Amino acid sequence: MTPRRTGAPTDLLRNPRAPEPGVVSSIAGVNPEQIRVRSAGREDVRALVELRAEMFTAMGIDSGAELWQTRAAEWFTQRLEDPAYGIFAVLDETDTVVSCAVGAIRDAAPSPEVPDGRDVLISNICTVPAVRGQGHGRRAFDAVMDWARSTGIQRAELMATEECRKMYERSGFAVTPCPSMRTPL
Repeated sequence: MTPRRTGAPTDLLRNPRAPEPGVVSSIAGVNPEQIRVRSAGREDVRALVELRAEMFTAMGIDSGAELWQTRAAEWFTQRLEDPAYGIFAVLDETDTVVSCAVGAIRDAAPSPEVPDGRDVLISNICTVPAVRGQGHGRRAFDAVMDWARSTGIQRAELMATEECRKMYERSGFAVTPCPSMRTPL
């Protein structure tokens, strides 16, 4: 199965298994009884890749190349059951994956802020554009943060789009004085 990306996700996978119950909050216009949050499974990999592509599109990055998508599907598949990763899916009333979030434990040298030398990278938080603003992204974010707290690790880090920055700030995240920098190798 090779995911294909040509635009906004339009063929997200239906979840063939019944979702595990998740803790959900009441948000205007959304029936919390019909929305589920659970750990992602193999049947969700295609939707996770499509949502990742949507995230890149929202960041202004061309997400159309198939090579990265094939590798992303392999990456997700290999990490679904790894306890160093928390990968979550939010399902709507039709059991379609509409949002997701990923947490990954990172090993690093100890520092004054993180004496144990590990932190959690929160990433891949994305919601299908048609259902944004209904709390699905918040549910995915809350699930991955609950997982991150359960690891006992003392710090989480993420990279935010301007559109979602306020949600993260309300949860205690702050912009650091030393922003990320990158270069191709």
